[in-house]
Amino acid sequence: MAAPASPTSPFLPKKLLLFLNISFLCLLSFFLLSYDFLGQSSIDRTIIGGHSLILQESNSHDCAGLHDYSGYKAKCLYVRSEIGCRPKGYINYLEIFYCNFGQFPVLGYIVLLLWLLVLFYVLGDTAANYFCTSLESLSKILKLSPAIAGVTLLSLGNGASDVFASIVSFTRSNNGGVGLNSVLGGAFFISSVVVGVISILISPHQISVDKPCFIRDVLFFLFSLSSLLLIIFIGEITLWGALSFVSIYFLYVSVVSASYLFNRKRERKLNLSVSNTLSVLGQDAMGEMMSVPLLGCVDDVKPVLMEKNSTEENQERGTKLFNLDSSTLYYLGKLLELPLYLPRRLTIPVVSEERWSKAYAVVSVTLAPLFFAEICNSQREKTMQSESSLVTFMIAGFVGMVLGNLAFVTTKKSSPPKKCLLPWLVGGFLMSVSWTYVTAEELVSLLVSIGNILGISPSVLGLTVLAWGNSLGDLIGNAAIAMNGGADGTQMAISGCYAGPMFNTLVGLGVSLVCSSWLEYPSPFVIPKDHSLYETLGFLMAGLLWALVILPRKNMRLEKCLGGGLLTIYLCFLFLRLARALGLLEIYHGSLFTGIFL
Repeated sequence: MAAPASPTSPFLPKKLLLFLNISFLCLLSFFLLSYDFLGQSSIDRTIIGGHSLILQESNSHDCAGLHDYSGYKAKCLYVRSEIGCRPKGYINYLEIFYCNFGQFPVLGYIVLLLWLLVLFYVLGDTAANYFCTSLESLSKILKLSPAIAGVTLLSLGNGASDVFASIVSFTRSNNGGVGLNSVLGGAFFISSVVVGVISILISPHQISVDKPCFIRDVLFFLFSLSSLLLIIFIGEITLWGALSFVSIYFLYVSVVSASYLFNRKRERKLNLSVSNTLSVLGQDAMGEMMSVPLLGCVDDVKPVLMEKNSTEENQERGTKLFNLDSSTLYYLGKLLELPLYLPRRLTIPVVSEERWSKAYAVVSVTLAPLFFAEICNSQREKTMQSESSLVTFMIAGFVGMVLGNLAFVTTKKSSPPKKCLLPWLVGGFLMSVSWTYVTAEELVSLLVSIGNILGISPSVLGLTVLAWGNSLGDLIGNAAIAMNGGADGTQMAISGCYAGPMFNTLVGLGVSLVCSSWLEYPSPFVIPKDHSLYETLGFLMAGLLWALVILPRKNMRLEKCLGGGLLTIYLCFLFLRLARALGLLEIYHGSLFTGIFL
């Protein structure tokens, strides 16, 4: 049987991964031990100032009155009694902070910060190691062209966290401002900071990007943002309007596909012309052309390869000796890496060659229906206030047993299945979506709670913390591709910096608007009022226009002028928003962008 893949994430240092797993264990134990304190039946009365205050429920749908009370006991009572303070996820962070850590707020902040890091890791790692692999395999099975796969499945894989955070904020947390700001904040960060950093790093190499592709992507992005700006200005959207907004992305995919087919046809004609020329020249000319080594003299390469192999063998011997001397610590480390790895591995089917394990495969298809049933029941409890259905678990358990037996009979220990891969990939895709959705739901709930604790609008946290957390992977990954991939890698990185945010804007926000307008049908869905969105869109479009003007003037070469301008635009915007959030700028409706549209 092939050895299962190591649970160590390739994106994080091993020490940091161990720290996150240990933190997860400690925090999970604390949440379970504190479960009795989170129930309304545990404390029905709280003595404050010598008076007994009975918990009463109000009709408010937010937690805005939290800071009208002084003292942690009064705030604890308030978050217990106020409907708007109830958690949008699975954990009541406000009760934990004020009722459990009321006397020790610093410790409460540390707990919430650690849990925030754990959720960011689970969200990113699930998207990278499960969601993206399923999408990649599905693109091969469906035989999608690279162009279509790049603007659909690849963009979905890269923007999964933004998309699901947006959908959750609109449909579950009743706080669409978080979704709007997180998607637009991420788009602004990627198209300004990431493109700016890549331009500065690449400037010494004098690399140019493809002009038609760049202009096409930027113009489509500007058109998408203009459409979103019109929707926000109107203040409401119907179901057909939301579907029309999403359809812009399908128009973009059609244009990209048409460009790909046209270029492919032109390349075929060019190759045919070259073949005809070579046939005219004869075999002698072809032999001379093929005899030139691509990497230089072969004899010069052999000593280098021998020296490299010798070095690798010595390193491998040293590694084996080290593992023999520290085998106890090694296995201990593997055990400590399991808490965040094992739950997903046991519920998400994986059929890749390097990560195949029959035991994991059988268990995952058995437990996946039960995990999915638990998600459905919990969502029904939150939305419809109904009890969990035992019938749902019984049906899920029966389906899981049938699928587990089929997987045990039809799979081999040595290799993953070669036939009927589509059901496996669809199952892996659905379960990775389920994990991503649940994690995004909890992350949005935590950010809303932190906003209530700090007295900061959750929209500001979505614009900064959530946007940065979801976009750091794009910064690291795209910069690495550009630095190590030469001209092709730079082209790929720059294209991703515009295609990805456009996907998040049109599909992430578009699907959110479709779901929300569907729930309100036939009435239109009212867009959350947030005048700062005009500023975000204005600065974002200013960055795109800056790149659209500067790059053609520089012959499409990535230079420091482009990068410095983009970084300056983002820093100016960030200073304005943070200064207003901290009360340094008391500007409400008098800003430039809101003044234009109001």
